[in-house]
Amino acid sequence: MNFARVAIAAALGVVITFCLLFLMHSLINNDLKAPEEVGETKIASIQMPKQEIEVRFEEAKPDKPEEPDIPPPEIPEPEFDNPNASLAGLNMEAPQFDGQIAINICGFSGDGDMMPIVRVSPEYPTTASSRGIEGYCEVELTVTAAGTTSDVRIVEGGCATNEGRPTSVFNRASVRAAERFKYRPKVVDGEPVDVPGVRFRFTYELAK
Repeated sequence: MNFARVAIAAALGVVITFCLLFLMHSLINNDLKAPEEVGETKIASIQMPKQEIEVRFEEAKPDKPEEPDIPPPEIPEPEFDNPNASLAGLNMEAPQFDGQIAINICGFSGDGDMMPIVRVSPEYPTTASSRGIEGYCEVELTVTAAGTTSDVRIVEGGCATNEGRPTSVFNRASVRAAERFKYRPKVVDGEPVDVPGVRFRFTYELAK
């Protein structure tokens, strides 16, 4: 057994124990000190002012402004040109087609050619009436199996003035009127069929 090591260990143990005791004594003495005095700070009391809440269910309407004493300026009445145009001068020629017209009152029980039922007069174009233009316009259309018209178009070179000058002033009015025509359709073997290539000429004349 080595007595030197035991002596050294014992000495170290005594020293460590003494140090621990001294440290504990120091900590205890520090905790026993009286706390330092802290100055008191007074906080001012805060009071909210009383407020009355007003509830409005309807918004206040502004006062009506006073009407000015100045009278409104007089506005002259507009003047319009009144061309002497009348639909009484419109002449419509019968459509050009081949075959005889057969009237069948009892429906489509027998064969028969088409027959016009409703012909609408076109409106005289304002541009033409204001300039005193007269003339004619020819259209080509298809009479459908339902008796209406389709594929309405202006015949090439078919619209002109009475002086023989080509014009397109009557095109729109002629197409619109032809689109509203009604026919008794053509019947073949007891069934209505379409008839293409039907031509019709509108004549435009101003009232004298």
